[in-house]
Order: sequence, then structure tokens, then C-alpha cells
Amino acid sequence: MEGARLKVLVVEDDAKIARLTRDYLEQHGFDVTVVADGMAATREALRPEFDAVVLDLMLPGKSGFEVCREIREHSHVPIIAVTARVEVADRVLGLELGADDYVTKPFSARELLARIQAVVRRAEGRAGPRAREVKVGRVVVDSASLRATLDGQLLALTSYEFALLRALAENAGKVLTRERLLDLAKGNAEEAFDRSVDVRISRLRQKLGDDPRHPRLLKTVRGSGYMLVAEESA
Repeated sequence: MEGARLKVLVVEDDAKIARLTRDYLEQHGFDVTVVADGMAATREALRPEFDAVVLDLMLPGKSGFEVCREIREHSHVPIIAVTARVEVADRVLGLELGADDYVTKPFSARELLARIQAVVRRAEGRAGPRAREVKVGRVVVDSASLRATLDGQLLALTSYEFALLRALAENAGKVLTRERLLDLAKGNAEEAFDRSVDVRISRLRQKLGDDPRHPRLLKTVRGSGYMLVAEESA
């Protein structure tokens, strides 16, 4: 997307916040579409031209949580969830439903801009140095095509999940702390402390078909972090 204006869908029912967000992003070279309800959000988000979606989770009618789930069922477009609640449970639920990142209200427009740029970079495979195709046992990660497969079957991953899997694959057999995973995936350092990394790992493990109680591919090393192993162990 070098040289092109990024297209962002902002889903926000508060007219003032929506206007301020739109104005700030447009001043920084974005094309912004604003919708105020869940029905319109799902319809618009599934159009292929958007590079990212900024989604308020507390919408009237159809909730942002439901919108997030519906979008993720049909699209890998990066989603930044926005919530006015401070409870960790809300942020965790948003991540479990497929959001790539989140901000809490009140948020700074500058922070939102940085987060949008980060999720788009991840989606385009520019979050870190590109490696050649990496094979770890039955898992193959191809950074050039942004595709990952398990036993030859394509994995439906969000951009953040792909970034995490790539980091784990490129360091197969090594334990990566939450902080190191966030650094490699270009995430937010604060996430290492509210355990949202654990939520993303849980989703990734589910997509790999790993038993969460006895994972054979994506191991948890208690007190240390996570490790992708080349071979399943009995």
C-alpha cells in the first residue's frame, strides 16, 4: 500500500467521537467511511476496499461483539476494537472474537493512528523482516504470501495470529516470553501484562487443532512463555 491512501471504516454511534476521529485520520492521509450501527457495519466491513476497521463494541441494536464475530467469519480485514469499559473481560472477549487490537475510551487520536498503521503493516507482512518459507513439523509459514498451512490445509488466521505464528515458527524450539512475542509481532507492550497474548495464543492453538490441556505443537512453558515445536510428542 506504499503511496496509496489507506481506507478505514469507523464504526461509532457517538457522532462527536466519529467526527473527530474521521477529521484526524483524514488530515493524516486516510480515506474514512463512518457508520453508526451494527447492521451497516457488517455490510460495509465486508467490502474488499477497506484496509482496517475501527469498531466500537458498545453499539445500539447489534453489538460490536456480534459485528466483530460476523466480520471475522468472512474476512481477515484488521479490526481495532474500541470500548469504554475498563474490564479486562471485554477486551479479552473482543480478542477472542477476532479483533487484532483494541483501544479504550477516552483514547488519543494519535494512538489510534499508530495502532491502525501497525495492524495494516502486519496484514501486509511488513511488521518485521521477512523470512523465507519456514516449516516446523506439519506447520508451514510463508511470509511472502502471508499464508500458513497445517498438513497442507490453509489456516484462517487474523493478521496478528499470523504474526505470532511466524514469530514462533522462526524461533521453533525456543521459548518466547510474552514480551518477546509482542516485540516480534509488533504489538503493544502493555498487552504482556493484561494477558491478552494468552488469549491470542489460545485462539491460535485452537486453529492448529491442539488440545489446550495437552498441546503437542504450541507448548506453554509455565512461568516462561510459549514455544512451537517441530515434532509432536506423545
